[in-house]
Amino acid sequence: MSTKEKIQEEVDVIEQETFQHEIVLHNDDVNTFDHVIDSLIDVCEHTLVQAEQCATIVHYKGKCTVKSGEYKDLEPRCSKLLQLGLSAELV
Repeated sequence: MSTKEKIQEEVDVIEQETFQHEIVLHNDDVNTFDHVIDSLIDVCEHTLVQAEQCATIVHYKGKCTVKSGEYKDLEPRCSKLLQLGLSAELV
């Protein structure tokens, strides 16, 4: 194995370890589209278009991954979404 291949393999492992968590938002019959969109913009730093797309996916599919990354970054975001009354889980 070449040095370049070894480095790429190490990078692949680090990326897998770093981005192994995600926040999944679930559909509910309580929150309005506007509240979900505003929450995603505020908590997950989505653009308006991203937030609208996620809200639409959640509405029609029942759930949507709204943020991926490191656990330490996602945990407080997921907690904030829950405090705002959204149905979210960290996986």
